[in-house]
Amino acid sequence: MKPLFLNPPTFEDFDGGAGARYQASREVTSFWYPTWLCYPAGMIEGSRVVDAPVQRLTLEECLKIALDYDMVVMYTSTPTLAIDVETARRIKAQKPATITVLTGPHVSILPEESLRFADGAVDIVCRGEFDYSTKELCEGKAWDTVDGISFLKDGKAVHTPDRPPIQDLDALPFASQVYMRDLPVNEYIIPHFKHPYISIYSSRGCPSKCIYCLWPQTFSGRTMRVRSAENVYQEVKWIVDNIPGVKEISFDDDTFTANREHARAVAEKIKPLGISWTINARANCDYETLRIMREAGLRHVVVGFESGNEQILKNIKKGVTKAQAIEFVRNCKKLGLSVHGAFIMGLPGETRETIRETIEYAKFLDLNSIQVSLASPYPGTEFYDLCKQEGWITSDTFLDETGHQACVINYPHLSNKEIFDAVELFYDKFYFRPKYILRSIGRMIVNGEERRKLLKEGKQYLEYMRKRKQASEGCK
Repeated sequence: MKPLFLNPPTFEDFDGGAGARYQASREVTSFWYPTWLCYPAGMIEGSRVVDAPVQRLTLEECLKIALDYDMVVMYTSTPTLAIDVETARRIKAQKPATITVLTGPHVSILPEESLRFADGAVDIVCRGEFDYSTKELCEGKAWDTVDGISFLKDGKAVHTPDRPPIQDLDALPFASQVYMRDLPVNEYIIPHFKHPYISIYSSRGCPSKCIYCLWPQTFSGRTMRVRSAENVYQEVKWIVDNIPGVKEISFDDDTFTANREHARAVAEKIKPLGISWTINARANCDYETLRIMREAGLRHVVVGFESGNEQILKNIKKGVTKAQAIEFVRNCKKLGLSVHGAFIMGLPGETRETIRETIEYAKFLDLNSIQVSLASPYPGTEFYDLCKQEGWITSDTFLDETGHQACVINYPHLSNKEIFDAVELFYDKFYFRPKYILRSIGRMIVNGEERRKLLKEGKQYLEYMRKRKQASEGCK
């Protein structure tokens, strides 16, 4: 079978495609590559990857493309399941012989429930890593002999044996080659990355125990598997040689620094290529590893700080203390590394006081940029189980009508509206500090390109806040 790997249409500027770390429309336009879809596409002759949100394709345009394919594989998420099932239904309606497949964390955890919810629109769901599952399906293997999938047969759910996580990551194709073949590289934008950028993985899985983090608990696993440094080097070199104008490589690993030996080995290997790069890091990475990476071209680190309250950090099993995080940021500044901090409002133990504490903590750290999310209890996570047990979930609708995050958590002492409004308060207090404004003005004066970028982001941010104010009125 000839497959179409589709990141389906959702909302304008929705960043929740395969490989993304944020399943909602963002404060400013941000797009990650659909990396998970690109790996199997690179192994199957005649395949194509379509990223509808980035390519600005309507459902009708996607349906027209799907007519030329025998199988359509879509990445779905908890927030977009209903939308994606409707896309599958439309695909089946126009060409019933098309095999429709859903992948991603939600269907991995709830395969039968997802199939029954789809009510015939979806033929198969893949559980966990689906690289080889989809390859074997396209080769014509009988469904019941393909590990890691679920389907309905005579009204009964069939679950084939779990497929073990892939150990030999070097055997996989280079996702970047599929990007170049099928996707508009210049349309992928992360505001705190240099543009254009390319996103790849050097590993899969994360050994950390954070109770809220979706991917390690549902999809990629809590055992870190790495590509060889040589294999990573070969892909980065291919990107430098074959994709004109690329200014930065993003290693979108769950936690690039979880295996410090591997992080150092990759750094030393790619150092001669002279390319700027970014990573997802934990705030307990040691100075020496940071130094080695910095000298090899590392420019920017994305770090989940989550909260400025020690008890909340313990509640969520973060495994990093405030003291460690403060030292980490000091080391980054000493080395000239830029830091983008991620924070979450509404984690277990959150109060009005801890919200203020976290905002003050972020200001004290004086990071280059931040993102603030609402705590989202996705099925399959320890956080979800805790919220269900305590009765903290008020809705199963994770998005508002525009695709922005909705707050589904309501504590006895802290309403979902207060949590929702805390995000805007956080941004206002951080970005509208005189110190930050003066720094931004300095960047605008020095660099014309930076000025245009900041003005564009500012307009997008103000529009985002306008929509949030409207959405806040619908909170309890």
